[in-house]
Amino acid sequence: MVAFPNSGWRKPAIRILDRPSIFLAGAVSALLLLWASFFFFSPSSKPTLCNCHHQPPPAVDLRSDPPISTFYDDPSFGYTLNKPIKNWDQKRKTWLQLHPTFKPGSPDRVFIVTGSRSTPCKSPTGDHYLLRFYRNKVDYCRTHGYDIFYNNVLLDPTMPSCWAKIPAVRAAMVAHPEAEWIWWLDEDAVFTDMEFKIPFHRYNDKNFIVHGWPKEVYVKKSWLGLNAGSFLIRNCQWSLDFLDTWADMSPGSVNFNKWESVLMNEFRHENDDQTALAYLLRKEHQQWGRKKMLIETGYYLEGYWVLIVDTLKNITERYLEVETSAGMLRRRHAEKVSERYGLLREPSLKDAGNEFGSWRRPFVTHFAGCQPCNGKHNPVFSGKRCREAMDVALNFADNQVLRNYGFVHRNLSDSSVVKPLPFDYPA
Repeated sequence: MVAFPNSGWRKPAIRILDRPSIFLAGAVSALLLLWASFFFFSPSSKPTLCNCHHQPPPAVDLRSDPPISTFYDDPSFGYTLNKPIKNWDQKRKTWLQLHPTFKPGSPDRVFIVTGSRSTPCKSPTGDHYLLRFYRNKVDYCRTHGYDIFYNNVLLDPTMPSCWAKIPAVRAAMVAHPEAEWIWWLDEDAVFTDMEFKIPFHRYNDKNFIVHGWPKEVYVKKSWLGLNAGSFLIRNCQWSLDFLDTWADMSPGSVNFNKWESVLMNEFRHENDDQTALAYLLRKEHQQWGRKKMLIETGYYLEGYWVLIVDTLKNITERYLEVETSAGMLRRRHAEKVSERYGLLREPSLKDAGNEFGSWRRPFVTHFAGCQPCNGKHNPVFSGKRCREAMDVALNFADNQVLRNYGFVHRNLSDSSVVKPLPFDYPA
């Protein structure tokens, strides 16, 4: 690793006896520059001399939309669940052919969807925390070049509460054919590792990823074996068909009562989006489950806050220990190149582990049960405990962002006071 000492960069002194050598070197440099200018700008020079393999992909053209008919021009095509879509894979392929600047990077392109209720929060601090949760997501998207859509209206009035995510995700697929993955995140989920990126190369043959514990779902028949607050779904025909099936179990379906009886018998729990998803994974795995769906256990695509928050202070200290001995990780840099430093950090984390008991930063911390907007938290913990924990997690994440601006919070429990960082922190 390259160290950056506190003394900074020093300009070497020039001795009088060195001046003839400097003049000679300057003359040679001028001749070389003249020759290079003639060679590269001469009409006879060939552009193939440039190593184009290392050129960045062209910027997407946001102003081009050729006047050629696509699925958007079909009056029978729609964004709502009551208008089934067929041949979506071909429709997307045709659209991308007409918009070629979106092709580079398209296999890993992500569009994040989140949202909340349309009315003000009943809890006095609810809107404050929702704003901070959203800002956290925007920070992550800015760091990695992702787009995000915050929805706070019911796109389908027959699918309220937790079910509202399904029509929102479906509409996002149609509105963003350039995105390969749609990522739903509940409003109370926090990115607590701003550097981590989803390993999409592991999902080449999968279309739906959710965090959980397979044994709990497949063997113990527990609806708590997964959490539907964070999931990835590929933008493809398979996914549209799956969303139709999932929506058929919702209150907006004529089959809702039938599914309510089935799920109560299977899981001893009411029919909600998570119980329905667990059923589709468990009972329909030949069609939906193990072929194209995956319960991720390798990292916190969604981690339960009760198990995480009290470990964040220790994690901060461990990361600072690593940076103390690794000068490159302490280097000041522009926010736009933050991904580079996340890659540089990985070798230092090979023995950190992951998920519970690890000292690696948890990727996503989910405040399930806290209900910051309506204030109706799970009775097993207090509202005060929720608020204090949310402050700690949000400040933990915020510190990773603020460092790019030269500041950090003095402590994880104080959201308002920050301190400037000295050069080469934490040397």
